Amino acid sequence: MPVALITGASAGLGEEFARQLARRGADLVLVARSAESLDALAARLRDEHGVAVETLPADLVTDDGVQRVVARLSDGQDPIDLLVNNAGFGLPLQFADNDIEDEARHLRIHVEAPMRLMHAALGSMRGRGGRIINVASVAGFISRSTYSACKQWLIGFSRWANAEYAVDRVSVTALCPGFTHTSFHERMGLPKGEEGIPAIAWLDAENVVREGLRDAARGRAVSIPSLRYKAVVALTKVLPPSLTARAARRGRV
Repeated sequence: MPVALITGASAGLGEEFARQLARRGADLVLVARSAESLDALAARLRDEHGVAVETLPADLVTDDGVQRVVARLSDGQDPIDLLVNNAGFGLPLQFADNDIEDEARHLRIHVEAPMRLMHAALGSMRGRGGRIINVASVAGFISRSTYSACKQWLIGFSRWANAEYAVDRVSVTALCPGFTHTSFHERMGLPKGEEGIPAIAWLDAENVVREGLRDAARGRAVSIPSLRYKAVVALTKVLPPSLTARAARRGRV
């Protein structure tokens, strides 16, 4: 059976990745900060799908947490076939008003941690094959504070790596959803319905993950779920950056 390692697996898109991959028969390594949440999810997946599920509590903002996951990805005895870099959190858009240490942690979990985990995964996958999915965002195509900047890096690096390591039978896909119903916004203190975003803009997590897995299997460098967000990305290529930046300031996230 293939083995998938998923970061940020205890909730949101990470949990949905775990459910869909377990349904397909993949064994799992689940990574998140909360051991209790991971254990509860692991038990459900074992019972429902009969797959092997390993839990790895780790905070990817810390050196120790990153190194624990790097060590697992580098384990040649039980190699990982699919890495899903999903862990992350959001901050208010007002960069100058945010605590700079919060911004540094934000940068680390969205850029440095995925880079280190990709490096470890590639060391194991090159030659035998594998897949990497980096959960980015449509925000990576527009100007929306440091969150956009982090996702722009992830998209650009995924595009390069997908082309560079195709010869080694490794695909790298940046999954770029728009606003998706998960607990992501609630953790920022924004209950469902109070995010300031129109209902038509929201996506379903199940569909986002299904399309991401499909595009990764096809070897695509960038996956943009839903036609409406494909249209948004197309518009960003022709509209002035000042206009897209003003539009991106809508909503409270």
